[in-house]
Amino acid sequence: MGDGQATPGAPSGVGVTAIGVARVRAAETLRPDRLFADPLAAEFVAASGWPAAAADLDQDEARLPRPRRAMLRSIVVRTRFLDDFLQDAGAAGLRQVVLLGAGLDARAFRLDWPADTRLFELDMTEMLDFKESVLTDVGARPACARIAVAIDLQDDFPAALAAAGFDPARPTAWVAEGLLMYLSAERNEELLGRVGALSAPGSRLALTVLSQHRLDRMRESASAAEPNSAQATLVGMWQSGTPADPASWLAGHGWQAEVFDSVERAAAFGRPGLFDGLDVGAGLRGLISAVRAS
Repeated sequence: MGDGQATPGAPSGVGVTAIGVARVRAAETLRPDRLFADPLAAEFVAASGWPAAAADLDQDEARLPRPRRAMLRSIVVRTRFLDDFLQDAGAAGLRQVVLLGAGLDARAFRLDWPADTRLFELDMTEMLDFKESVLTDVGARPACARIAVAIDLQDDFPAALAAAGFDPARPTAWVAEGLLMYLSAERNEELLGRVGALSAPGSRLALTVLSQHRLDRMRESASAAEPNSAQATLVGMWQSGTPADPASWLAGHGWQAEVFDSVERAAAFGRPGLFDGLDVGAGLRGLISAVRAS
């Protein structure tokens, strides 16, 4: 560390996946046709002790099963999708943002925010300590008011948000990226209920989800892998997939939702061949944008 302090240990358990996501984002940032730029991602990867990101994801993915390769590439698409979601929310006048299970998300630093935006990052203490250490070391400065809230989302995060200055009377842009599959179906219902109770009319919600069908396919692929492989370890952490009709599911929680396909979004973003040869079938309908019903 530049200030002579030791870097807190890299996240463990489910938190390790945040390093993997940062590595994908670091690699994408190096591409000339990148869909986004995340300079801090490489800093997080380096501080974690993981190998540096390769310039071309294809080089790293060649040895992976196709379902895993599709998942890694979907991280690129979902990152851009959520960037656009948040920028659109800001343009629509929303000035309060909550990232649920923020991990190593650097959007507070790399996106253009209206001057009065307040962004809350919720995650475990271990994750936030590691993240803050890296941000301090590189001298990163957020482009909005950023409030980190150390909390397990299975605990009373509404109370923690309130203590941090969250205002439930203001419309809020919520993001849960790569989160729901790590919670049980019951916990996801509880999470959506809590978020809904805190959401004023006009609030927006973005989710990235993994259907139960696709989760089952990934488990089948993982069962053929080595027991201690990265793929088997990852899939072993997943607890639940979302219902087959996520729009109806969210409607039951008071949200008007639209579901997007990652393959279609990749083409719209200028990378039509991103999923070629990966047998995604009807696609990866895992991107959701929703508005709170009045």
